[in-house]
Amino acid sequence: MTINSPPDFTLGADPDWDSPLTFKLTPELIAHALMETASTVHTGWESCIDEDAILSQVAVMDETGDKSLRLIEQDFVDEQDNTLAWHDWTLEVRVGAVFILAHWQVRANAPVVDWEWSAAAAERAFERASVLLGRRVRRSLVVEEPQRPELPPRSSRH
Repeated sequence: MTINSPPDFTLGADPDWDSPLTFKLTPELIAHALMETASTVHTGWESCIDEDAILSQVAVMDETGDKSLRLIEQDFVDEQDNTLAWHDWTLEVRVGAVFILAHWQVRANAPVVDWEWSAAAAERAFERASVLLGRRVRRSLVVEEPQRPELPPRSSRH
């Protein structure tokens, strides 16, 4: 990684808060630093996300629109075995035309602990990746109401 200082940088003076800094990052370095626990990591020239399969997403973009991050949650059916369903959390880092994607995947019928671990790992990666765009992620609480099983209709005799 190289850090270039601006030409008007004067030794002895404190750098201005708006001084531009340049980092040389590669997809491999980003994957190594952010996506080490993912099931699958790959690059591409376009997103591999099926927009119709998205259950939820959080996105952030830089001021120019050239760089963006998305944390996507989706369900999909296995291409080789259509009886197998998966749940996927994807971190998508786009820099210009390059996409770097990491997937944390569990089977749809996996234990809740596997779902929670994968979700937490993907969220941590998104939180850390947000620094690349000068953003900070704040966690929030979500209250989930229990879902009642469908009760059979009551039958009565009169």
